[in-house]
Amino acid sequence: MVRSSSARWLPSATGADAVTLVNGVRTLVLVGVLVTVPLAQPHLGSGPRGIALAVALGLSAVSWITWLLSGRSTHRMIAALAVMGVAGGVLAGLSPLSTAPAVGCVVAAASGVRLTTETSLAITAGTVAAFLTAGLAIGAPAETLIGYPLAFIGLWAFGLTRHAYLLRAEQAERTLAETRRAHEAESHAAALAERSRIAREIHDVLAHSLAAVSVNLQAAEGLLGALPEGSPELARAIECIERAGTFTREGLAEARRAIQALRDDAAPLADQLSALAGEWQADGDVPVDFSVSGSPRPVPADVGLAAYRTAQEALTNARKHAPGQPGRLCLEFSAREIAVQVVNGLLPALGEDGPLAEGGTGYGLTGLRERAALSGGTLTAGPADGEWDVCLRIPA
Repeated sequence: MVRSSSARWLPSATGADAVTLVNGVRTLVLVGVLVTVPLAQPHLGSGPRGIALAVALGLSAVSWITWLLSGRSTHRMIAALAVMGVAGGVLAGLSPLSTAPAVGCVVAAASGVRLTTETSLAITAGTVAAFLTAGLAIGAPAETLIGYPLAFIGLWAFGLTRHAYLLRAEQAERTLAETRRAHEAESHAAALAERSRIAREIHDVLAHSLAAVSVNLQAAEGLLGALPEGSPELARAIECIERAGTFTREGLAEARRAIQALRDDAAPLADQLSALAGEWQADGDVPVDFSVSGSPRPVPADVGLAAYRTAQEALTNARKHAPGQPGRLCLEFSAREIAVQVVNGLLPALGEDGPLAEGGTGYGLTGLRERAALSGGTLTAGPADGEWDVCLRIPA
């Protein structure tokens, strides 16, 4: 009863706070019984009835304290409530005009709330039997012999109602939690299915269109190659077609990587960056050493794509501005984030750019910073210790 009232009056209190409050109230009730019962008739230790009253009060106090300290131990709780019920019933029968019946009331209500119906019924029946035995022994009035047992039984029935309510509430909470988890799993599965569908559609469109462009470029190159040699315009046209074919193949490869990032079966980030470093190493322009630190783990698709694009852009800038300079690509896994770092040597003459430096738009790093910010990360780029350092840190 106190527990339900505290939950209603203090909705913001935590479970630990509610338990502390309830135990505090129970302790106050025990103190009240221990203080007031000795003041009533008969006095403790005065004759056989007083001695029996003292023994019953002592057993009630010890078992009450044991009950408060039982915690989640069901067996200890049952034993404490059973002893407290018998001792409290005797105490109420020997001193019915004091606060002694409060012990039996607490036992009946608490056993109904916390224990099974059979166990709580046995404890309540023991309490009533002990009360009637002591009451009949001292010749208690009939109204007392009838009234207090009815009070014990009524509080036990209230405890059963409260017990059923708590069971329904726990079941409702479990059902709600399971429903929420099922909804989240369904939403996640739907999102993955939609991403896979979009990836398939984009792949079909780009694969067919770019493949067709590549085939036509190859056909045009073959037709132009059959014409008489010696014309500079012809050589320039063949060169443009070859470059367009290269761009087409590279664009198709990039499209496949981006599509793979949309799918839930994308390769691990470490494998993707290792393959990227291998491609740059195979070109021979910028030797790249790849390393992984920390414990590799799966990362979200947008985080993996941001990390891959950062490494790709940084390596491209290294090829443009410092061709031939060695580079390092590092992937670091920490507890709450990942870091992708690309470091390359600077040209001997500061400010001297490579022959491809003018080929870009100048917005590559800006776009990477914006991409990192969208995922909650940060990107830094600048010279450090005679090298150019690009570092992306992003939560994952």
